[in-house]
Amino acid sequence: MSSTDVSVMLVHGAWTDGSRRSKVIKPLAADGLEVSAPPLPLTTFQDDVAALDRALERAPGPVVLAAHAYAGAVVAATRSNKVKALVYVAALAPDEGEAVANVFYRIKPHPQAPNLAPDNHGLIYLPREAFAAAFAQNAAAEELAVLAAVQRPIAPACITVPVPKPLWKDRPAWFLVAEQDRMIVRDNQCFMAERMRARVRSHAVDHAPIVTAPSVVLDVLREAITAVRADNAT
Repeated sequence: MSSTDVSVMLVHGAWTDGSRRSKVIKPLAADGLEVSAPPLPLTTFQDDVAALDRALERAPGPVVLAAHAYAGAVVAATRSNKVKALVYVAALAPDEGEAVANVFYRIKPHPQAPNLAPDNHGLIYLPREAFAAAFAQNAAAEELAVLAAVQRPIAPACITVPVPKPLWKDRPAWFLVAEQDRMIVRDNQCFMAERMRARVRSHAVDHAPIVTAPSVVLDVLREAITAVRADNAT
């Protein structure tokens, strides 16, 4: 990859990790792109933003920064000048002064969405059965087993603090609306995407299309990559 080309960073949300992005990483790497999927500690919102900023320091710019679910708030809190476009995949986009929990619960959850509460250690795990019922209902059984086995819990301190002015107010953004999402319902995603003035791409996919419909995610990412390349060429 040349120094003037685009790199891609894929940022995971709650209850998952970067390894679940392999179906998107491999094709992008085959395209000759620099791709990374940095881990978030999911301990506090500030810790997660700091982890992202460290990863961005190492990334060759310009960067297309993609987020899933909770990570939508994290990627919007960076101030890295390397970031030239944002891609939201069934992600949460709180506005300045809002918390992630505010936008997550602004519309009544799907009937099959799990009830979430911290355990005795103050961590929120996704119930094992919720992966098949709500998180990735279109996934194969073996994929569901892996998702449940590698899940990473999230702390309430990630989702209860007000966020700063989001980067999507100053960068072009794409939003993949997951029409079959049972974690963040479609109408809620549409509300956030419209408020962001994002380029909306809506598909009949579940909450985890990066696992269950990677070609749809790749299409949106490649659209953003092409736009950033065009901007850099002018």
